[in-house]
Amino acid sequence: MRPACLALCASILLASSLAALTQDSTPTAPSAKRSPDASARKTPDPDAELQKALASAENDSAAMVRNLKEYLQKFPDAPRKPAVYRALVEACQQTHDPTCALEYAERLIALRPDDSQMMLLAANLLEQHGDDASLARAAGYVTRIPDRVEKASAEERPSRESGAEWRDGQEQLRAALYYIRGQVENAQRNYDAAVNDLRMSYSIRPNALAAKTLGEVAEMRGDFALAVDEYVQAFTLPESGSAGTVDRRDVLRELANAWRQVHGNEQGLGDAILAANDRVSSQPPDTRSTAAAAGNKDAKDVFSFVVRRLDGTPLALEPLRGKIVVLSFWATWCAPCRELEPIFNRVARTYAGNSDVAFLAISADEEEAEVPAFVAREKWDVPVVYADGLGEFLKAETLPAVLILGRTGEIAYRTGGFPRDAFADSLTAAIQTALGAAP
Repeated sequence: MRPACLALCASILLASSLAALTQDSTPTAPSAKRSPDASARKTPDPDAELQKALASAENDSAAMVRNLKEYLQKFPDAPRKPAVYRALVEACQQTHDPTCALEYAERLIALRPDDSQMMLLAANLLEQHGDDASLARAAGYVTRIPDRVEKASAEERPSRESGAEWRDGQEQLRAALYYIRGQVENAQRNYDAAVNDLRMSYSIRPNALAAKTLGEVAEMRGDFALAVDEYVQAFTLPESGSAGTVDRRDVLRELANAWRQVHGNEQGLGDAILAANDRVSSQPPDTRSTAAAAGNKDAKDVFSFVVRRLDGTPLALEPLRGKIVVLSFWATWCAPCRELEPIFNRVARTYAGNSDVAFLAISADEEEAEVPAFVAREKWDVPVVYADGLGEFLKAETLPAVLILGRTGEIAYRTGGFPRDAFADSLTAAIQTALGAAP
C-alpha cells in the first residue's frame, strides 16, 4: 500500500502537537514547604510528570513513544489525554510504526469524534493495511468527513491563521480528503466512485498522486490509452503536491508499460513526455503575480516597489528607505532554501528591536497557492512577501539568494546558493559592516 499521503497528513494535521503539549504542560509552582511526611504522601501531579516525560525524551522519537505510553499507564485519566494521544500519533509516525500511529489516532477519534483531520489520517493508515476489514473501517471514516469539511466556514479558523492561510489549508485538506477516499474506493474495486473522487481531488488542486491513481484505474479497466494520458500528466506535474508526494520513477515505469500496451514498443514515448512538459511550461503564470510585477515595471529603485503579503495585501517598500534591508529569495521547491531559511530567521531574531535593520523573505514561487501553508508550517518570524518583479530587478537569478541593501538601496552584500560554512557569521558580519557605513 502507498504511504504517499502520510507526510502531508502529518504536516497538516499534527504540526503543533508536540510543541503545544510541551508549552501547555509546564508544572505548577511549588506550594509552601511541606513536612517530610506530607511530601511522601503527596499525590503525583500529572502535568509535572508529563513535563518530565517530555524532557527526558528530548528529541528521541522512540523514547517519546515509550515515555508517553508509560505516562498513560500511570495516569489513565490524565486531563491532557487527547493531547498526549495526538503527540503519540506524531511520534509513532516518526518512528515509522503505522500500527502504533493508528492505535492512538483511533483512540483520539473515540474521544473527539468530530476531529475530521485525525479521521483522514486514520483512513490513510487503514488503506495501507489493505485487508477488507481495514478498508471497511477506512470507508467509514472517509464517508463522515466530506460534509463537515465542505461546510467549514472562515469563522472556525484559528486566530493565529490569516484568512489566506486558512483557505489554503482547507484547500489542501479537501484535495487530500478526496484523494484518500478515492484510494479506499479503488482498493475496494469501486472504480466509478474512485474516479469521481480522484478527479475532484485533481480539480481542487492538480496533483500527481491523483493523476497516477487515475492511470491505474484506467489500466484496471483496460483503457490503456487513457492510462497513458493520466500517467503523462502525473509525470509532468511536481512530485510533491496537495495530496502528498509521488515517486516519479514509479510513474515512468507505469507509463512505459501502458505505452507499450498501446503502441507495441516505447518508440515516441520520449517525444510525448517532452510535448507534455512543453504544455505545462507554456501555461500562463499566475495572473496576480503578473499584474503585481507589471505594476512595478517603472520602479526607479528598490524602494519604489510595492509587493504583496501572503494574504494579498500590498506592502510598499518606501518606508524602508534609510534602513539596512536584508532580503532572502527562496521557493518552496528549493531544497537548499529549506536549509538556509531557518538560519536566516535565527540571524533576523538577533536584530529584533533594531529599527535600523529590516528583514524580508521573498517567495519566488510561481505556484503561489502552496506558499501560505508552507510558511505556516515552518513558523518563520521574518515577514514573507511575493517577489512581484523584485528578483528580476535585483538580478537574484538563482535560489537561494541573500542580499543586503544599504540605506540608499545599493547592494552591499550578495550571496548565491547555500554557503554552509559559517553562513550566519558571514551574514551577521556583513550586516554590521552595512550598519557602520556612512549614510
